[in-house]
Parts: sequence; structure tokens; C-alpha cells
Amino acid sequence: MSSMMKMTSKQYLVLGPDPPGIHLELAHGEIYMSPSPSPDHSDIILALAGFLRPHIKQHKLGKLYADTDTVFDDENTRRPDVIFFASARLHLVGKKALMGPPDLCVEVLSPTSVEMDREDKFALYENRRVANYWIVDPDAQVIEAYVLKAGKFELAVRGKGHDVVRLPPFPELAIALAEIWPES
Repeated sequence: MSSMMKMTSKQYLVLGPDPPGIHLELAHGEIYMSPSPSPDHSDIILALAGFLRPHIKQHKLGKLYADTDTVFDDENTRRPDVIFFASARLHLVGKKALMGPPDLCVEVLSPTSVEMDREDKFALYENRRVANYWIVDPDAQVIEAYVLKAGKFELAVRGKGHDVVRLPPFPELAIALAEIWPES
């Protein structure tokens, strides 16, 4: 009779780099493996960062990170595709990991991650009080921006195709979605 051994976020952070071709996260105290992101997935992340990073730097709003261990609690260390910490919360940025809920998490859906991103991470980010959560669906060419209100995520903005959107927490930034989707 064997029992599943749970792991803490502290133990997880000692593991070191992921094995080649595998993306590790700690979910509910258990190691979760997924394949490395596809080229299109990576392209979307870089395109989004290309809009966000200059805006964040120019207005001194905080810092942007990608695919970095983010400790949400003792049993959950996740790696959102794009992560933003506002200036007032940069003290949560550690040497090895981001130590608390970001001001924005962005997840780009892939065929293997839809359920995880729309259900599991949605609930985790909501429960851990992430102020903003964007879900990017490359197949449908849709971006959804959720804002935490009274402890629950509410859909604030939904953009599609070639829309130009302004997504919280960056109301001054116009993002041309046509520039985010990979060319087919």
C-alpha cells in the first residue's frame, strides 16, 4: 500500500531546473508536468510582453516576468505565462521565485492546458486574490480579462480577432490583438 507524498512549495523550489522538454509546477502539493510550450504559444507571450513591457517601464508601474515560479501558498507554486507585479509589491520578488500573488497573471491556452487554466488556475488565482487574470485563447483568437471584485473574478473585457483592447490593470495601453496572434 503506497501513499502519495505531498510536497511543500519550499521543497519544490529546491528541485532546480526542469528536465529538458518538461514544464513543472506544484499543484495542490503534487508535481504537475506538462510539455514545454509550443512555438505559437511562445510567440504570443513575446508579442504580449512587447506591448506590456515598454508601457510598464515608461510609466514606472512595476515589473513584468514570464514563466517564473510563483508561490501562491504552501501547496501551489505555479508558473503563469506572463506575470506582473506593481511597484508597491516588488518586495515579493525573491531571488529564486515570486513570493505571493501577482497583480496580473496571464495564461495562454494550449490544447493540454485548457482545463487547468480555465478551472484549476482560475480558482487558485481567485482564492489567492490575484487582482487581474487574462486568459488568451489562440485558437479562437480571444482574450478575456478578469478583475477580482469582492473576492470573485468578473469578466471585465473580452477582445476577439483584430479588436484593439484596453485591459485592466493598464487602462491607457491599447493592445492591437491582430499583432498578438501568430501568422497562419
